[in-house]
Amino acid sequence: MFYALARRFMFLADAESAHNLSIGALKLAPIPAIGFTDNCLSQNVAGLRFPNPVGLAPGYDKNAEVPLEILRLGFGFTEVGTLTPLPQAGNPKPRLFRLEEDGAVINRMGFNNEGHAAAAERLRYLVRGSVGGLVGINIGANKDSKDRIADYVTGVRNMEVYADYLTINISSPNTPGLRALQDKSALNDLLTRSMAARTMDTPVFLKVAPDLESADIDDIVEVSMQRGIAALIVSNTTISRPPLKSRHAGESGGLSGAPLRDLAHQRLIDFRKASGGNIPLIGVGGIASAGDAYARIRAGASLVQIYSALVYQGPGLARHINKGLAHLLKRDGFACIADAVGVDG
Repeated sequence: MFYALARRFMFLADAESAHNLSIGALKLAPIPAIGFTDNCLSQNVAGLRFPNPVGLAPGYDKNAEVPLEILRLGFGFTEVGTLTPLPQAGNPKPRLFRLEEDGAVINRMGFNNEGHAAAAERLRYLVRGSVGGLVGINIGANKDSKDRIADYVTGVRNMEVYADYLTINISSPNTPGLRALQDKSALNDLLTRSMAARTMDTPVFLKVAPDLESADIDDIVEVSMQRGIAALIVSNTTISRPPLKSRHAGESGGLSGAPLRDLAHQRLIDFRKASGGNIPLIGVGGIASAGDAYARIRAGASLVQIYSALVYQGPGLARHINKGLAHLLKRDGFACIADAVGVDG
């Protein structure tokens, strides 16, 4: 009820202003822990202990301003960024659009962020373990970089000390040419150099796009496993356009939310099949309920991430999904999340 009233106020502002207001509110207001806890939700993935499988995807806390506040909302993990070595303003505004009739969002933000140094200054004071949950860091390349792979290498070197895990993001459609790094040769070079840059055992994940062909998927899985990637995040926003009702349907950028659900689910199935279950998968895209999350887990996801659904359902969504997941697991006779991963495959 409270969020329904707050949403009416927030939706009076444009989407990016509302986003900034929500960050400000989290920074200013005392946040009680509202998470749902059940032992059946906890599991180990990539050598890390996740208290529950529901994470917040990158794009919300771009500059690592509120990671602990997010964890207090009941998320098992949060992923800050995408961070680039140098600050950049991103694409011209307006660049973020709510498609209310479709339960969707279109963005063409363009990795707007304050850069590694500003985020590191905040993260160095983070009291790890003060709130349950893990903090991942999503790294990318500056738009005008002459050597984008070098930017990822810099990201690994600068941010590994602050991260429970790192994510190499080559999936955004809003930095021209970035998705070309998903091609086999370029990906092999990227992952070889990035993994060699590590001085710690911080796990490295790879985030991929949903707009892939079967051969692309096979190549990504092969190279990722050869280079020691700890998990694949499937997937980011799509440049495809299913039928949409909103007046913003024609905006360029990446589409997320409800219209992405089926495509993202199918891509997870595809990656599960290509990998034979030999690399952990994180399901992202169109997840808005415990049922959505459970379907993704049964299809092969060890963890899930949400974002767009928060816009429409509010900060209690992680708790709601986790509570529902615990019920669904027990209903079907599973002792824990790990027992349900991939059972529909």
